[in-house]
Order: sequence, then C-alpha cells, then structure tokens
Amino acid sequence: MAHPASHTNRLADETSPYLQQHAHNPVDWYPWGPEALNRARTEQKPILVSIGYAACHWCHVMERESFENEAVAAVMNRHFVCIKVDREERPDVDQIYMDALHAMGLQGGWPLNVFLTADAKPFYGGTYFPQGNWTKLLENIGQAYAGEHRAELEQSAERFMESIGTSELAKYGTANRNAAQEADYSALAAIGVAPETGPAGVSEEEFKLLVYNLSTKFDREHGGMNRAPKFPMPSIWRFLLRAHAVSGSRAVLDQAVLTLREMAWGGIYDQVHGGFARYSVDGEWLAPHFEKMLYDNGQLVSLYSEAFQLTQDELFRETVYDTIEFIRLELTNSEGGFYSSLDADSEGEEGKFYVFTKAELRAILGDEEPLFADYYNCTAPGNWEHGRNILHRRETDEAFAAAHQLAPGALLELVTGWKQKIMAVRATRVRPGLDDKVLTGWNALMLQGLTDAYRAFGEPEFLVVAERNARFIEANLRDGAGLFRTCKNGRASISGFLEDYALVIQAYISLYEVSFAEKWLREAEVLTAYVQANFFDSAENQFFYTDSRAEPLIARKKELFDNVIPASNSVMAHNLRRLGRHLENPEYMDLATAMLAQVRHLVVKEPQHLTNWAALYAALLHPGAEIAITGPQTEDFRAELSRRFLFDTVLAGTEAASELPLLKLHKLAADGRTALHVCRHQSCLAPVFGVAEALAAL
Repeated sequence: MAHPASHTNRLADETSPYLQQHAHNPVDWYPWGPEALNRARTEQKPILVSIGYAACHWCHVMERESFENEAVAAVMNRHFVCIKVDREERPDVDQIYMDALHAMGLQGGWPLNVFLTADAKPFYGGTYFPQGNWTKLLENIGQAYAGEHRAELEQSAERFMESIGTSELAKYGTANRNAAQEADYSALAAIGVAPETGPAGVSEEEFKLLVYNLSTKFDREHGGMNRAPKFPMPSIWRFLLRAHAVSGSRAVLDQAVLTLREMAWGGIYDQVHGGFARYSVDGEWLAPHFEKMLYDNGQLVSLYSEAFQLTQDELFRETVYDTIEFIRLELTNSEGGFYSSLDADSEGEEGKFYVFTKAELRAILGDEEPLFADYYNCTAPGNWEHGRNILHRRETDEAFAAAHQLAPGALLELVTGWKQKIMAVRATRVRPGLDDKVLTGWNALMLQGLTDAYRAFGEPEFLVVAERNARFIEANLRDGAGLFRTCKNGRASISGFLEDYALVIQAYISLYEVSFAEKWLREAEVLTAYVQANFFDSAENQFFYTDSRAEPLIARKKELFDNVIPASNSVMAHNLRRLGRHLENPEYMDLATAMLAQVRHLVVKEPQHLTNWAALYAALLHPGAEIAITGPQTEDFRAELSRRFLFDTVLAGTEAASELPLLKLHKLAADGRTALHVCRHQSCLAPVFGVAEALAAL
C-alpha cells in the first residue's frame, strides 16, 4: 500500500505489521503506551483509539478513505490524541474497549474506533465509518468535549465504566441463574428427588438439556450454526465429537460431519492450495472474507484430525494434509515459528488473488475448462462479484465421477493437474500481504493441531514440525518462568496474556503425549505454577486475562466465553485437569472442577457460547482413563492407541524408569514385554500386553 513519503509518525518504530501499515498516514498516530496517555492527561484532550489487525479488509478501507486523507487527518489531529492498536498484540486493550462498545448497545467488529476521556475511559464508539460520517462525528465529539458538554461525556464514561468493571462471572455466572431454574431445583430437592450429580454438579439429565439447547441453533442443511455470516467455530464441533463419544448419539456426530464436509467443500476453504479463510459472509460457506488466520487453521487441523479418527473420511485426511502444507509454505519462518495471517486484499481488492472469470479459466485450462467448471461450480456470469468465481464443491468425488462417467483415478489425476495449473497462474499475481509477527498463543494452537494430526495419521513430518515449533517457543518467546506475547525479527515483546499461557500449556501436554519427551510435561508444569501465582483470582475461582505484573488498564478482565478461540479460562480448566492427572495433583483437579461449577448453569443454558466448558462438563460426567505404557515397544503401542479417538484419556509412557507419577509405580516387566496399565480413580487394573486388551479394558 503506497503512502506519501512526506509523512512519518511514531508507528514507524513499531514491529507490528498492522501498525507499520499506518506509519505514513498524516494522522499523528501514537502506539498504545505512556507517551500518548500522559499527553492526553496533560493537555486534557480526548483520546481516539482505533483498533484493528493486518488482515482486516474494512480496516484497509477506512485507512484509504480517512486515515490517508490530509483533511480528515487534520481534524483527528486537532481534536484528539490518536492511538493505533494491533488487537492481536494487545488483546487486553481490545477486550476492554470492545466490552465498552457492547455496553453502549452497539455491534462489535473491526476496525474498532472508541472515543475516550483524557483518563482513557470510553464514552462513545463504533466500527467502520464512511469518510463523510467519520469527519462529522470527529467534529461533533471534538467540539462537545472542548465545550460545555464535556461533563456529560465524562458522566457517560463513568456509567460505562460500571459495566466494564463488572466481571463476566458476576454478570452472567452462577449468581444469575434464572428464577425458574432455581424453582425447579428447589421443588425437586423438597420432595427428595434430584438428578444424580457428579463433580461440579454435572448430571446426565442436565447434559442432555445442554446438547438439546445447542442443537436448536444448528443449520441442518448447510452445517454450522443457523446464522450468517458463518464462522467455523471449531470449539462447537469438537464438543460434538466429545458429546458423541459419551452419549453414542449419531445425530450429533452427523451434524459435525455435515459441517466439516460443507466447510471443506465451500469457498471458505482454498480448494487449490489448502487453508481456511476466517469466515463466510453467507450461510452456505461460499463467499469468505479471504483473510487466512493461523488461529483458525491450527484449530481446524485439530478438528478434522479428530473427525477422521471417528469416521475415516478421506476428505478429512486431505483437508488436514493440505492445510498443514499451506501453513508450511505460507506461514512458517526459517526457525519454525508460525506467522499470523495472510491478508484478504491484494492490489487493493478483496479476494483478487483467489478468484477467476470464466474467460480466465478457459485460457488456463483449454478443453478441460467445462469439466473444471462443473467440478468447482464456476459460471459465465460468475458466482461472486464482477463476473468472478469462487471455487467450491457440492458433491463427493465418487458422485461427480459417476455423473461424468469418469474412473475415480482419472478424476484424481485431472484434479491434481488443474490445481497445478491454477497455482502456476496464481504465482504470477500480486500476493496478499503477510502479517509476519509470531504470536505465542496462536503458535500454540498450530502446535496443538500438529500433535492432533500426528495422533490421527502417524505422519512423522507432523511431529518434526511440532517439535521444531516448540523449540522455537522456548528459544524466542519464554521470559524466564513466563512468556512473551509476540516476536518479530528476533525481538520479543509484550508480556504474555492468559491466552498465551493456557494454549502453550495445552500444546505442551499434548506434545508430551505424542512423543513421551518428559521435558514438555515439565515445562507445562512450570508455566502452570506461574499462572497460579500471577493470574489467579481466588474470589471467583477463575483467572485474570492479564499478569499481575502487567501494565494496569482501566479494568482487569477475565475471559469466560468461548469464541472463535476458546476462552482462556476454559482452556486453563482443561489443563489443570489433564496436568493434575499426569502429576497426581488433586489440587489441580479440584480447581478445574470448581471452575466449571462457577459457570455450569450458564453452560447448560447458553452452550453455543461455552462449548469448551461443555467439553469439560462431558469429561467430568464420563471421565476417561489414564494409560501408562512401559517397555521397549512403548512407541509402537502409543501410535496404535493414538489412531483412535480416546475421549478424555491421558497417555504416559517410557521405555525405561521414570519419575513421573503415572509411570514410577509401574516396574518394567521382567520378561522384557511392553505392558499397558489402565487406571481410573487412582487405581489400576492388572497390566495387559496388547493394545486390543487395553482397548477392551477401556
């Protein structure tokens, strides 16, 4: 994106690609920090905070229309201290001001533009504004704050602060169960009838209600939830795989499979090169906003790998392999770290890199174009904007081959050739922008995806890439016993947030379970101890999003709701349970149970917003086993077990002696055989010497 060379602002010194995109705007941008906040307090000027990210299409539009415009910038500079924030680097700042927008009764999104008092308290905001509306709003707010209406704006800010300062648990948690639910429980208790409950009060009856409440929101034709735009939301479909595992319900598995198939066939998935876009603007997964985010793709690798374990569907295998190859080629640095995203735009147009007119396809494919067009549903008028086509599928290869009287092998050969030809043309096009910062939590999601893929497929390269990434995190993103948030060009910065810790701990436990390299379990233990010491709020049995040593903001928030990325508290609760079982630490397991107890009623009532919590509910309702493998064939037995979807099962193993609690009590067999020890509730069955016997014991 070209900028006038005559302008350079403070963002030129930042490492964030998003902030650097704005470094030559005529707006006098500051990064978030003491310099800008002190200036606002000293001069008693209002603050404009504009939050976005590098791959955001509407962020680019607003920059072109307003932030690059000299006249608009002059209004911004005259009235406000202007701060640009990369939401991916500073999710803590983004969370507070997004909460403020919701408190104002406004729809959230990015770019997020919020107006603050000189003390950084929000009084108005919005998302994308067209240039004319934006200029008028700037003038009105600037004049009101400088004139007789400042007191009113500050009073509004104080009212919004009351909402921002209230924790999610206090707003929505156990204390706010509705009256009817309380009455139902009271009436049952009065006559001595109550659901049989387990830890945290979980029960079969309530779990059925939870699944039913979630199912009312399904789109049963196109998969996903019954709404548009459609986000992949991996946490929802991973929960359904777990609900199927504990209930045997074919219906929930079918809904997950429908969703995964429709996404893998849709325009949201890059049919030629692999990898998923962030979301589809329609209800049929056809037209995406074309940005590809690491956090989506890492989680979707996990989801499709687990679905393959349950279904053996070859489409799911292909999706995993192609997505990992996309990550390897497009989002991996020379040291094994993963970049953040690819932009939606190239040459100033959304999706231009990915779409084709019918004429372009004829020029590329010649006589094969009609068959290609049938396979990928391309038309002469185009299925998208400006006569262009988004490649997508609508049927299985078997059905397509039969309809066109092709042998399956011949179709595979054709499709492979088509992809090569399309990729060759793409290689001549201007590429979408790359956000090459490395984010700790997002890397951990990809690391987790690789461990799940290695479990399902046993592909050695997946473990090689996973271990390389884990070593990258250790070498570049560790801050003593803690973590940094981000790294670019060898420079790590910003203290890690709970998301970073929770996701790295999760990935390290998983990496141990597929490699039995004890280092990763011990690193997870160190990071968990750090989180308990620096993030925990014992008053609510939940964790703050920010480190106690981090920069104080106007509120210290907790993350309760599972979104596109699961809530850091729900991930942390799973971690405590898993690590507690590995280390035989009942305090960890009790805390995980207490965390779920705080939100249990909300999970049942609104499961679509708490599906990672719902997965913990399922685990407490039907806890899995711990399996310890000892002896020379430990790796072979692990690989055979891992190919299956073993819900809530913890794996530990060693070929020699080990001091890990799950292993140290099990002596190696005197005859040199490899033994599997299946344990539940701190007691183990007699050892068995084959995987089939262990599975029977499960």
